[in-house]
Amino acid sequence: MATEKAPSTSYATYLAESSEALFIALDERDNYTYQHCDRVSLLARELGMACGLSQQELDLLAISARFHDIGKIGIPDSVLLKPGALDAEEWALMKMHPVKGERLFRNTLHPHAAEVARIIRHHHECFNGSGYPDQLSGEDIPLASRILLIVDGYDAMSTSRPYHHGRSHSEIMEIMLAEEGQKTDPTLFRQFIQVIANSAARVA
Repeated sequence: MATEKAPSTSYATYLAESSEALFIALDERDNYTYQHCDRVSLLARELGMACGLSQQELDLLAISARFHDIGKIGIPDSVLLKPGALDAEEWALMKMHPVKGERLFRNTLHPHAAEVARIIRHHHECFNGSGYPDQLSGEDIPLASRILLIVDGYDAMSTSRPYHHGRSHSEIMEIMLAEEGQKTDPTLFRQFIQVIANSAARVA
């Protein structure tokens, strides 16, 4: 009896690649967020390397960054695409995207779905406990999530949206310096200052 030929792509690779359908769906839903996630993934890897993360940690960080806003698929157009500031009710809906993102990614076939989903859930937790959705603080927040908070914030402020103009590097850093130790992990932020100084992601 002939033996079945093994597939050319490993099963683990197949499982990882199956999650890419989500990323394509995000592009169809909101191209800005799709491009933002790609940029954040590259900058997150730079900061992760500077922090001495292992290759496995860097891989998890990169994919978590790429999918960190995937939960916005579940946010109504009236909120996600609103050409202006959100009111309190709309903001409450927007703040649900990390929870939705966790649920979406946890149900993919990715071999590290649970770990990535946890990082996604906590990428808006602030160092002083004022973030969301669980008000975690300090080192209770996953390291990768603390990295994402920094690089996500930098990229978001550097690009123009209907409700705000893209800020310059000096404007962004002034805001982020004021948030150090409150919103961001001070140790990671100091490392970020060195990384962004020579990064291709730095804006003028």
